[in-house]
Amino acid sequence: MTEPKHAHLKKEVAPFEKTDLKSSVRQLINTLVPLVLLWYAAYLSLSISYWLTAPLVLLTSGFVIRTFIIFHDCCHGSFFKSKKANDIFGTITGVITLVPYRQWKNSHSIHHATSSNLDKRGIGDLWILTVEEYAAAPFFRRLAYRMYRHPLVMFGLGPIGVFLIQYRFNVKGARRKEKMNTYLTNALIVAVYALLVWAIGWQAFLLVQGPVFFVSGLLGIWLFYVQHQFEDSYFEKEDEWSYVKAAVDGSSYYKLPKVLQWITGNIGFHHVHHLSPKVPNYNLEKAHNATPPLHKATTITISESLESLQFRLWDETEKKFVSFKGIKHRLRKLDAAADKLKTTRPSLKT
Repeated sequence: MTEPKHAHLKKEVAPFEKTDLKSSVRQLINTLVPLVLLWYAAYLSLSISYWLTAPLVLLTSGFVIRTFIIFHDCCHGSFFKSKKANDIFGTITGVITLVPYRQWKNSHSIHHATSSNLDKRGIGDLWILTVEEYAAAPFFRRLAYRMYRHPLVMFGLGPIGVFLIQYRFNVKGARRKEKMNTYLTNALIVAVYALLVWAIGWQAFLLVQGPVFFVSGLLGIWLFYVQHQFEDSYFEKEDEWSYVKAAVDGSSYYKLPKVLQWITGNIGFHHVHHLSPKVPNYNLEKAHNATPPLHKATTITISESLESLQFRLWDETEKKFVSFKGIKHRLRKLDAAADKLKTTRPSLKT
């Protein structure tokens, strides 16, 4: 698809950027009310059997994900017309999902502005190295990268590292409003958690909130991961990078069953979202269906998405993600060439 055709897509999607107050309020009700009731039901079920608690915890985690989508839309200013309303509900849903509103809003804006740009990696995205960068990296950087990209680390330790630790601190250079919002979010989280511990006891709190936090965090990281880490994705250096191509070709259409599509707030239509972040989540599917060129976006099913776990490096030559195993022979050649260069440098000086 040529650049003019890509650019025209933004105009086709523009009509779906309209926020509908009734839809937003309805979504708040059908998300937050079930979330509270399910959490309470999970607590009550502890006195019967944890086998009953477990499925309730799983359902509650799903509604935390749906709450995060509301938070996400507030960050883009697409959930309400009112900036103040977005700020207020963004902060409230940020407390529920353990994410400071202004901090995440700023880093996520950078993610949208630089997604798939090889020269502007590092803020609001996952750590990605190219094949050449990995080959040139020293041993400990390679080891750190391998550990970071391992599923047990990314999805096992990831929720703890990101949601419990990283988001509790302000980033370097943060402005006063952002800092104060992070402090407010942290204080409200402590207050809510302290109240719950006082009301039901720390053991019951941990048995319910512990797995709810971990499962929702794991699923949140997974959704972000799979929507950009597919084999034929899009990455270019600054001089050839295109915002629209990055949105349409560098973001997947994660085709989920209707129930999961609903619980994840249509975020599977990620190509539409990156093309136009102002489209509220309840309009993403409509925008996709009404725009035929978007039907050609890379479509990934649940079973196909599991294959993305093997993708670790971006191959600039082949323009696709590759596994460590798949380029083992090539890495050996690159390592050998690097070693040869090191040994010939002293003789060049003499």
